[in-house]
Amino acid sequence: MTDRLKIGVLGASGYTGADLVRLAARHPNVEIALATADSHAGKEMGEVFSHLARLDLPPLTRWQDADWSSVDVIFCGLPHGTTQEIVAQLPADRVVIDLSADFRLTDPETYAEWYGHEHRAAQLQGEAVYGLTEHNRAAISSARIIACPGCYPTAALLALLPLAAGRLVDCDQIIIDAKSGVSGAGRGLRQNTLFCEAGEGLRPYGIASHRHAPEIEQELGAVLGRPIVVNFTPHLVPMSRGELVTIHLALAGGARVADLGAALARAYAAEPFVHVAGAGTVPGTQDVRGSNDCLIGVYADRIPGRAIVVAAIDNLVKGSSGQALQNMNVRFGLDETAGLGQLALFP
Repeated sequence: MTDRLKIGVLGASGYTGADLVRLAARHPNVEIALATADSHAGKEMGEVFSHLARLDLPPLTRWQDADWSSVDVIFCGLPHGTTQEIVAQLPADRVVIDLSADFRLTDPETYAEWYGHEHRAAQLQGEAVYGLTEHNRAAISSARIIACPGCYPTAALLALLPLAAGRLVDCDQIIIDAKSGVSGAGRGLRQNTLFCEAGEGLRPYGIASHRHAPEIEQELGAVLGRPIVVNFTPHLVPMSRGELVTIHLALAGGARVADLGAALARAYAAEPFVHVAGAGTVPGTQDVRGSNDCLIGVYADRIPGRAIVVAAIDNLVKGSSGQALQNMNVRFGLDETAGLGQLALFP
């Protein structure tokens, strides 16, 4: 495909929406034709985000006033519960790439249990595919609705799926200790993300109740062919962006720690964005900041028969907007790395 894709960004005034605009503005096959932000309608994007002021972007509008006929792809960066109602009103021939949680869970009852209300566009759920690019390319390449994974599931599943598929670990003993920068909570005003509340400290949240847990369990269960429950605890870290998951695993079927590293290396040998750390390297958020990369390391635990797997991503790029663009590239037969060549910002 050689024509430039015209994209629309719903929720362009949020962190994920702004990062999507930042990345898409340098994509060789993309024109940003539409951007919505109801609370900022009528403003220029540069008025909301000064770092985007020098880009030639359309003015922000309300989604109700948007001209959907002008776009080929619609990126939805709205809060969960909002996207589903809007997507149901969009033209049926438009490709939708959803960065919210609205279409990630395939079972409407599971969605209602974890999100506190019935799915308001359950009739569209059958059209949605899970957008973990490295593990679902075939379905993504022809999908109408692509449900981009959450940031925590992205990091955790990239590390776990090859190990689960190879039956190398006991998937009933998975412990995921996860940490994310404050941007993962969104741009809305909340007490727990105020500087004095989040700065200079570290705090777990959503203990045994975070909504990304069923998403991780859904995808692992699909590989294993049975239901599964994982121990998942996220933490809020006083930094703007970045995410690190430390996964504690029990080896299974006579596997050795070296077998885990070999399985991950084989799974991602041809992948442009997922890399297995070499000996002596421990992934850190600074290794991937600003990039679409995921860096995974495997280590022997001091406890015999156990391993520790660490994965680092940028929650706003590989964990959200970068993965969304990667999925668009796959869906439209473009170079999968187009618009995503940024190296990590270090230090």
